[in-house]
Amino acid sequence: MEADWDEINRVTIPPPSTHDLPTPASTLAFDTLQELLWLGNEYVSAPVRRQIELSVDWDEAMRDLRCMSFVGKDHGYIIAAGCQGIMLKVDTEKGRVVEKISTTHEYVMMKHSKYICAATTDGSVNLLDADNLRVVNTLSTNNVGICDMDARNNYLVTCGWVNRPQGTPMLAGLANVYDLRAMVQLPPIPFHAGAAHVQMHPKMSTTCILASQGGQLQVVDLMNSNTVNLRQANISTYMSGLILAPSGEALAIADADGFVHLWGSPSKLQFAEFSNAAPDWGDVAEPVPLLEVSQDVPLSTVGMPYYREQLLSAWSNNLLFEIGDPRGKIDPAILKIARQNEVGLWAPNPRKGHRNQAEKTRAPETNGSSITAPKFLSEKARESERDQEIDRREDELQDALAQVLLENPTKSDVPIIYRNVEIKYSKFGVDDFDFEFYNKTRYSGLETHIPNSYTNPLLQLLKFTPLFRNLALHHTATSCMNDTCLLCELGFLFDTLEKAEGQNCQATNFLKAFSSIPQANRMGLLEENSQGTALADMIQSACRFLLSHTADDYRRITPSLGGFEQTLAVDAVTSIRCVHCHNETVRPGGGYITDLTYQQTHSPNHRHRHPIPTFSQVLKASMELQTQTRGWCDKCRRYQQLATRKGVRKMPDVLMINAALKSPEARQYWAVPGWLPDSIGVIVDNGKFFCFEGEDLRLHLEKGMHIIKVYDLVGVLVDVSSTEHQKSHLVSLINADISTTSSAECSNWHLFNDFLVRKVPREDALTFPSSWKLPAIVAFQVATARQAVDDTWKANLDTSLLYSDYSINNRLLQHCQVLDPLAEAPSSGTYVAIDTEFVKLQQEEIEVKADGDREVVRPIRLGLARVSVLRGSGEDEGVPFINDYITVREDIVDYLTRYSGLEKGDLDPQHSPHNLVPLKVAYKKLWLLSNLGCIFVGHGLPKDFRTINIHIPKSQVLDTVELFYIKARQRKLSLRFLAWYLLKEDVQLGNHDSIEDAHTALKLLRKFEEFRDAGIIDTMLEEVYREGKKWGYKPPGEVEVLTKSERGVDGGTLRVPASFLEGRETPDTLQGHSRPETPNRRGIGRGIEYFESPLR
Repeated sequence: MEADWDEINRVTIPPPSTHDLPTPASTLAFDTLQELLWLGNEYVSAPVRRQIELSVDWDEAMRDLRCMSFVGKDHGYIIAAGCQGIMLKVDTEKGRVVEKISTTHEYVMMKHSKYICAATTDGSVNLLDADNLRVVNTLSTNNVGICDMDARNNYLVTCGWVNRPQGTPMLAGLANVYDLRAMVQLPPIPFHAGAAHVQMHPKMSTTCILASQGGQLQVVDLMNSNTVNLRQANISTYMSGLILAPSGEALAIADADGFVHLWGSPSKLQFAEFSNAAPDWGDVAEPVPLLEVSQDVPLSTVGMPYYREQLLSAWSNNLLFEIGDPRGKIDPAILKIARQNEVGLWAPNPRKGHRNQAEKTRAPETNGSSITAPKFLSEKARESERDQEIDRREDELQDALAQVLLENPTKSDVPIIYRNVEIKYSKFGVDDFDFEFYNKTRYSGLETHIPNSYTNPLLQLLKFTPLFRNLALHHTATSCMNDTCLLCELGFLFDTLEKAEGQNCQATNFLKAFSSIPQANRMGLLEENSQGTALADMIQSACRFLLSHTADDYRRITPSLGGFEQTLAVDAVTSIRCVHCHNETVRPGGGYITDLTYQQTHSPNHRHRHPIPTFSQVLKASMELQTQTRGWCDKCRRYQQLATRKGVRKMPDVLMINAALKSPEARQYWAVPGWLPDSIGVIVDNGKFFCFEGEDLRLHLEKGMHIIKVYDLVGVLVDVSSTEHQKSHLVSLINADISTTSSAECSNWHLFNDFLVRKVPREDALTFPSSWKLPAIVAFQVATARQAVDDTWKANLDTSLLYSDYSINNRLLQHCQVLDPLAEAPSSGTYVAIDTEFVKLQQEEIEVKADGDREVVRPIRLGLARVSVLRGSGEDEGVPFINDYITVREDIVDYLTRYSGLEKGDLDPQHSPHNLVPLKVAYKKLWLLSNLGCIFVGHGLPKDFRTINIHIPKSQVLDTVELFYIKARQRKLSLRFLAWYLLKEDVQLGNHDSIEDAHTALKLLRKFEEFRDAGIIDTMLEEVYREGKKWGYKPPGEVEVLTKSERGVDGGTLRVPASFLEGRETPDTLQGHSRPETPNRRGIGRGIEYFESPLR
């Protein structure tokens, strides 16, 4: 209770009728959402508004109920008790008693905290478990009865009666205090006037307010009962009720004369902590005068109603709900053949649907509420030649209509391009989805089928901030090997997005590292533990956590944090001054992100509305934030009122701002067109902060009297509240010109809605309708760093990892020889052969519809388990220099042994015989090779690179699938068949081996070069396809190998056709072609014993 607290208002409770006297309030309650005080007596409950009434069927056990309390996590039940032997558990939704609990105690009062604190008639307090309602402990109060108590956090305070020597009860001069964690009684609080009422402070956990019947108020600290603040309420009789507002800024007192006294600070009076707009109570309708209607009365005398409220017919679509389905229309063709029967008509069933299949009778929505998903890539590829022209025309028409909807939104509240976009899956997984339909720009989007992908807009915003982008990539190029380094993962992601040039990407590796950090889980930043937290709050907390964590990552490699602090941190101090003794303490008060604070545009007691301040004014008030809180003063040695003030000493080059929209007034600021400026100017002088925009900024720049730091708006992350059928989601609006060196436009705004990327006008980007588009994070960057993209990190790559035998389980490298940094340093144009193996981390989820169609709800998720990279040229061509097995932190559903060669235990650091490395080490090796300009040779590399989550430019990829491919045949050949036919070798017999597959792809490349040099490549391709068609594109003599996991307990053997034992199962002639001969299998490169594959 601050020094300026006093009685602000006094309200008389209306009597039940004109001739009756007012009766005192028997209960008081502050509204938790609106600025309302509720009170009730034996006659009225005011203020009256539309409520949810709970009516409970009468039960014979309801004899003398006195108290009740909510139970359950979602407050779905109420426990009611009283002076009777049965407690009743009531379902609040069904309105009926669901359980009766016998009890030996009679309860008169209940308060809900850690436990349900129930006061008994004998003066003790029972602590009931909220789950099973059993008595956990009984607290003795030494009172003959409890008159009031309150419990909050882990403390319970009670006050009651004690017996006088004459035998009559009186109010006790001590208030009992209990610690609910330790189940012990703390020193009581003396109150000589007699404690009749008690209220715990909602924000200060150890502060309570005691009140006597005579109106004496005492604010006391439970931990220091000597710290007392006394006040006296102006009442003539006695106090009948006391209640403290949820915000802690208001107090209501009821007396026996029927008055309610409102106490508080005139400048800070507030009931709810985060209050909504006050309800519109409406005027009392005047009685309609009677009017006789006859032939002599003109119709013009009958007045027409004037509606002050919106009619139901004008309600928005998101307030209307469809209930039930209309009756389906009968096909006219059926009515023509229907015959009259005893009951109705009879006609044969046309059988247009399956048995028990319901027909959707509602007309489809045609208002463009969602984007029609395009055809799968496999469906487009299967179009026949004869229907190609017709289908092409239809597709062109559909694409044109879709583009019109995307670029020209309908009149609905939320434009289509801002709504949720979803990935549809075919049997080929996410690779079959046509992402190009949603993005025709040169900026890449991010996919959404990954957990915690709500951070996608934030990652895009940071990527298009050049100074942060430079920090991440320069750090990634160092020797950082920390497995949870988010700054490295951001550098990997930024590099991938830039190289993709419009192709869709995914933030899988970053989100894995992000999810593995315990602090992120404790802060509720993971979707599985968000517990209904608003997305705007989650992304603001995630941004704060991400900037703080990346600063720590930067510090590990660069002990001097000056570069990071200068770029992102606000250098500020916070001065804390005691109001009583004026002792002042100065502490660091800077941070990486600033929360905006908004002033109220009107006072709750006055109707005068102040003009809405500008963005620069709000930013100045937020930077120089002044607050008053109650805290400990070292000089006074007690809790005092403390005044805090923030002062800025230096501004960073990148200014990150949280919009922090917590009230309707704050939303009104952003709803003003043009409220967010394109640029702002900042002056910091002797700890004072000044901010300018628009014409003021231009004048200060012209005068040149002060050193002014100009910031350009990089982008805004907004929360989009979609229609009733779609959940809220986040998008980012970014001026790509800030980080694009080749752009000549000064305003190049793009919408990044996950994998949907569209160019939007500046006016649309900076307009924020409060009904569906609310800003969450705003990013500014100093204007002198516009288009300051620094790629010098490519010349300063730390490549020492390529020449080391890194291992986390101290195993020697097998079948691998690391590169010699002097003789074998990779450079631009160096050939390397690569193959990878994966394990299954998540099974495919399939939904079977009513018509029998199968729809993939969630595709298979794979994880990288092994990487093998071979030398592609030189004396040691074909010799591996990377053969890493990757530890997998997640649960492995299937090792896919037949296709990966991996078995249980191979990826366990304690039992694996192989060289194990973290995912980041394996990834960074490939990332280094890519940025050194190496050319990757392999078979089916795009899918491997996608699963690894790395993008290799097409100029650095030689895929043997594409080399031996005729597009008109619409079939790609397997590595095993190409090796059998062209190399005369049998590969992939049994379990796959990545070293063998990579070496086979390298030899196929050499064979292709032979055909190309001889000028017979087209002829050979035709021959390969012709022979492949004869043999089903598989080598004859299939060998079925049983893996360890597929064998029984007694083991198993190979099942080999008998003809294979005599030789290859191949006919004697191949229509004029010589029979291919299979030579004995050879080792890889030189040193057969050392470099031979372990699975051979």
